[in-house]
Amino acid sequence: MMVGGSRLRQIGWAMALGVVFALFIALTFRVNAVKSEVVRAERQIVSLKRETMRLETEFQTRANQQQLANWNAVDFGYVAPRADQYLENERQLARLGEPTAPGAPAPIRVARSPSSGDFPALVSPLTGKPVEATPVAVTDEANEATATDNAPEEPQISLAERLGMTVDLAPAAPDFTPAAQVAE
Repeated sequence: MMVGGSRLRQIGWAMALGVVFALFIALTFRVNAVKSEVVRAERQIVSLKRETMRLETEFQTRANQQQLANWNAVDFGYVAPRADQYLENERQLARLGEPTAPGAPAPIRVARSPSSGDFPALVSPLTGKPVEATPVAVTDEANEATATDNAPEEPQISLAERLGMTVDLAPAAPDFTPAAQVAE
């Protein structure tokens, strides 16, 4: 008889454990369902807050438009452009320009740099001593190509010298003195 009671007790414990496990699973599903409802409600709250902010901005914008319209009607008198106010080409735009007043300054045409003597010497960042401009090295292929050409060789100018050059863009007056007078 002990064996039957023990077996009945084991079945009872297994049934109790199964019921507890089933309740645990049901409770877990219920908790997850409530969590998803809470997340859905939070998202809806965020969405409603954004909608509220959008509507408040819209309301303020429309209130400002009315205020701007009132100021325009009373103070400024601005009106929308008409079709005949648009220009078709550059000539119509040029016709709208006014001639220069007698005391007006001349427009700035070209900015000029100081003379080439005003530039500081190149200084090595490592030694702090002035760096001499060295000509660019020429390869053997370039020497062969220039040897076959009959054109006179142009002096090579280093980058430092080119950067130091200034170009005078002002028109120079023609020199009509004969070459014999210049040599004297």
